[in-house]
Amino acid sequence: MTDFAAIDFETANGRRTSVCSVGIVVVRGGVVVDSFYSLVRPRPNYYSEFTTAVHGLTYHDTIEAPDFAEVWREAAPRIEGLPLVAHNAPFDEGCLRAVLELYGIPWPGYAFHCTCRASRRVFGRSLPNHQLHTVAAACGFDLRNHHHALADAEACARIALRIL
Repeated sequence: MTDFAAIDFETANGRRTSVCSVGIVVVRGGVVVDSFYSLVRPRPNYYSEFTTAVHGLTYHDTIEAPDFAEVWREAAPRIEGLPLVAHNAPFDEGCLRAVLELYGIPWPGYAFHCTCRASRRVFGRSLPNHQLHTVAAACGFDLRNHHHALADAEACARIALRIL
């Protein structure tokens, strides 16, 4: 796979609609050609202690951020026609489907590929786990800012270039 967009969402709480940041890395011809990151004002707009502990974002970080519909108007043209890649794709696809539905935006029929599943096939038991930072390291990528949506999308793109 040489043409795709790696995508990562962070959420504010346990609801899939509570997207609070998105990172996208666009790959064409096997080369990263574009990236996009934005904070998003989540719906519902509250943060759980757990999610804040994971990614560090709080209500005050996103209270003045644009809503998802505004962010998506800028992001969607970048990934049009491309398959999407995510690490643990069911989570990211679930977030995207939920938030598009919430805002009344039609599902464009994205095909999702999962680097976590691919890692299990490729690396099997040779890795202690198949978490993003572990798989990224196995693929030669040093993920320094784990749970920042753009850093995670970049790691996912590097993994996809190696094993998909």
